[in-house]
Amino acid sequence: MGDHALPGRPPVPLTLRRSARARRISLRISQLDGRVTLTYPHGLPEVDALNFARTKEEWIRKHLQDRPEPATVQFGQIIPVEGVDRRIVRAQGRRIQLQDDEIAVPQGAEARRLARFLKELARDRLTGACDDYAAMLGRPYSSLTIRDTRSRWGSCSSAGGLMFSWRLILAPSEILHYVAAHEVAHLAEMNHSAAFWAQVERIFGDYKTQRRWLRDNGAQLHQYRFDAPVS
Repeated sequence: MGDHALPGRPPVPLTLRRSARARRISLRISQLDGRVTLTYPHGLPEVDALNFARTKEEWIRKHLQDRPEPATVQFGQIIPVEGVDRRIVRAQGRRIQLQDDEIAVPQGAEARRLARFLKELARDRLTGACDDYAAMLGRPYSSLTIRDTRSRWGSCSSAGGLMFSWRLILAPSEILHYVAAHEVAHLAEMNHSAAFWAQVERIFGDYKTQRRWLRDNGAQLHQYRFDAPVS
């Protein structure tokens, strides 16, 4: 479809995407890399989609400005683990150690090793939470996978497979538990109807504070980069 951008300083690149399923024009800004995607229905002229983006320029630029700057993890940096700020320090031994206000990483280890540690911690916490909520719901799940997703914190397939973003381990524990309960509730209601939210409340309790926290703070969990050595 060619390269497109909103003019200005700086110009904002736009990714245009036609969709047979789209019924209207929609805009999405990636929490991970700030990519602006404009999705529009087949049959709608491309120029109409671009004009729509121009009417939303102020909204787009505000969201890009508010997006947290990427931060490559390194010794001395503070990152949240289960919502608790912990400074990355050099470990004395060869194992990563999670302490009250520090996370000790062996000297010379790559940040990817720290990411693997956090992914396994996320898997452990999410498995425990999902086991509990599935038992309360009376509906077993078939599998649980951990990924680094851009657009969603979790999902539930029609076959009962649960998927979660491992970055939930950076959020406070009650946020991770809310997302676990949310996806487990889909085992009973594959929708977002009133009946679904009643199931969430039944197994988790009042979820409004946690849902609002994710909406207001979730983008911050994507700012940490683990693709370079800790140095």
